[in-house]
Amino acid sequence: MNGIDPITIEVIRNYLLSAAREMNRNLIRTAYSTIIYEVKDFGVGIYDNQCRLLAEAPGLAIFTRGNDYALKQIVQYLGHENIHPEDIILLNYPYMSAAHTLDVTAAAPIFHDDKLVGFSAVKQHWKDLGQKDPGYCTDTTDVYQEGLLIPCLKIHKRGVLNQDLVELIRFNSRMPENTLGDMNAKISSCITGRKRVEELIDKFGQETYNLAVENILDHGERIARVQLADLPKGTWSAEDWVDDDGIDRDTLVKIKVTVTISDTEMIVDFTGSDPQTKGPINVPIGMTMGTAALVFKAVTTPDTAANDGNFRPLKVIAPPGCVMHAIEPAPTFTMWPALLAVDIILKALSKAGVDLVPACSGGDIFSISGLGVHPDTGKLWHEGSNEGVGFGAHAEGDGENSIMHPSEPGCRNNPIEIMEIKAPMMIEFYELRQDSGGSGKNRGGLGAKRGVRYLVESTAFNMAKKTKTKPWGMAGGGDGENGHAIYWPETSKELTIGMNYQKVEAGDRVINFSGGGGGWGNPLLRDPQSVLDDVRNEYISLAGAKRDYGVVIDVQTMSVDLELTEQHRNAVKKSG
Repeated sequence: MNGIDPITIEVIRNYLLSAAREMNRNLIRTAYSTIIYEVKDFGVGIYDNQCRLLAEAPGLAIFTRGNDYALKQIVQYLGHENIHPEDIILLNYPYMSAAHTLDVTAAAPIFHDDKLVGFSAVKQHWKDLGQKDPGYCTDTTDVYQEGLLIPCLKIHKRGVLNQDLVELIRFNSRMPENTLGDMNAKISSCITGRKRVEELIDKFGQETYNLAVENILDHGERIARVQLADLPKGTWSAEDWVDDDGIDRDTLVKIKVTVTISDTEMIVDFTGSDPQTKGPINVPIGMTMGTAALVFKAVTTPDTAANDGNFRPLKVIAPPGCVMHAIEPAPTFTMWPALLAVDIILKALSKAGVDLVPACSGGDIFSISGLGVHPDTGKLWHEGSNEGVGFGAHAEGDGENSIMHPSEPGCRNNPIEIMEIKAPMMIEFYELRQDSGGSGKNRGGLGAKRGVRYLVESTAFNMAKKTKTKPWGMAGGGDGENGHAIYWPETSKELTIGMNYQKVEAGDRVINFSGGGGGWGNPLLRDPQSVLDDVRNEYISLAGAKRDYGVVIDVQTMSVDLELTEQHRNAVKKSG
């Protein structure tokens, strides 16, 4: 163990994990905005002095991994000589921070005996930083429309609050109370991580701590390489399309990925994706790296906490200037290809015969939100929730119904009770979306359906960029139903649309539909009893049972007519 016993290594490893979880708890307890303390739209981690991830806590996984990239940019920008004890550094410049402008990174350098030993870091969504539109921007054309840019500025300098920067942030936010409250929660979380690491090194000493760190990371690499060795070797490609870039609404944007697995590494290459766009769907390279790392983790070491060693066998390529590697001044506010890229990487891996790779998920987060002036407070309100989507089926079973998109494991949706307390919105219904899962021997998971009534004049907006193409099935399975939203349903103004930012009047309604997962395998091979169970659970309709699965159900007895089912399936096979 390179001069250190395994018990000490495990004590230090678990202490670091506990410290990261304490950072997580403090952030949730002290944050002002539901997107943080309910939805968990954040990434929390502890890093060594080379910006290598040592421990994380559950949140938005691509944020935690994206913090690695942001920390390296901070060190390069400031220089080691300008990073001091008790500093807290803020960064939201997308090409450096690995996210859009509202996802602000805070980093606390950690010192011991005047030596830089690491960082604690939090990336967290803020509600407003003076971007051109309140809430969300869907049609920006350069980064300068996307809010106040913070390039590695110190909010604490050697422990002293930089009040000038506080005031700059305050005067550039439409929601300063929330923004500064969330900022302070982030700072508190970073300080917690810093203190815990300082205490840990006080107890064990720098030499022992450094030895433990190297062993933790080397172990993370070893277990990843063991699993990598079991994966098929070769090169496979896949592609899919984002609805549009927010400006040119008629043109699909292609995301292409080529995955190569060898004995020593996995390469995820986005060469062949479309050039960066005029509209704000472009993805910073740090987030692209985080997206690829999420999939690599899922197929190699899903059952252990992440650390930098897990990702040593991973290489990510995205040519500068393509939609997956935005360069200044490309707008990045919606970054939607990063979400879809998770499914596309898995789609490429499915061609390698990796049986547990699922069909496409619902394809997006299908968030529905609102904002306006609250009649009780006279202040701007902004609330919403990411919808659950259907997960793709796989070789071993059905896809899960209506859970958070694969790009955001660790996140949650916003409870109805919280939304209705915080905002003048009424959730009229929230239910699974019948027949939305792709048919197959194993059925795709169902998407969700939510009805929202706005009680005062508001701006309604929904975020979705996979509404023109369907979530794909695998191994002969059917596609899932894509998501969309309907504004002013059952009126003369009814509008079915993907991403939208729309003024609505008091009493206006929006119905939000999230996508279903793709199916896996020939649906005519699905057990008829499983089809009957799905009908009884209202996952699929009677018509869908016959149309998609060839199963005939006697509505009087609610049982499968086996004879008619066999006849119908045989007829379908002959005609097909």
